[in-house]
Amino acid sequence: MKFSALFSAAAALLMFAGCAGTAVQSAPTLDEVFQTRRSVRAYEAGKVVTEAEVREIITAAQNAPSWANQQPSKYYVALSPEKTAAVLEMIGGNKEKVANASALIVSTYEKGKSGFNRGQQVNEVGEAWGAYDNGLSNAYFILKARAMGFDTLIMGMRYSDQLRPLFGIPDNEEVMAVIALGYRAADPAMPVHRPVDDIVKFF
Repeated sequence: MKFSALFSAAAALLMFAGCAGTAVQSAPTLDEVFQTRRSVRAYEAGKVVTEAEVREIITAAQNAPSWANQQPSKYYVALSPEKTAAVLEMIGGNKEKVANASALIVSTYEKGKSGFNRGQQVNEVGEAWGAYDNGLSNAYFILKARAMGFDTLIMGMRYSDQLRPLFGIPDNEEVMAVIALGYRAADPAMPVHRPVDDIVKFF
């Protein structure tokens, strides 16, 4: 009797949910994230990404691998209208494209960590390992953002000498990119990719 009553109650709840139009949305698969992520250059005005959501994205980005787990990447997040307006003046020709993005995030890495051991450069790549690790962290950032329903644009055009005082970025950090974060205003087309055989050799 108890099992029958529990089964009936569960069935009733499911029917109610269906009648109320409640739909349970499943998280996108990794392949779906890859297929739908785009470099978005037009954002929907008025749609906000919260500090808590940005924290969740950056927490996910911390899972990116780095040289000897040095974790050199840092993020400076402009969320307020005043701060985002200031950053818009420091990204060159992308200003109009990301004017409606909810947040603008400056990505940096601490110099002298990745690629170094006891202060000595380990191999010929040297400081570029910091940029490599920062790129990995940013890749996790934009994929997590897409999995949460947001869109991004990584911008290499930026005036680091102006961004430094705006965010108090110290000299021991290299300014890499500014990442726009928000909601796409339209669905960009899938770009054409090079054939796999152009970029891989098997031995």
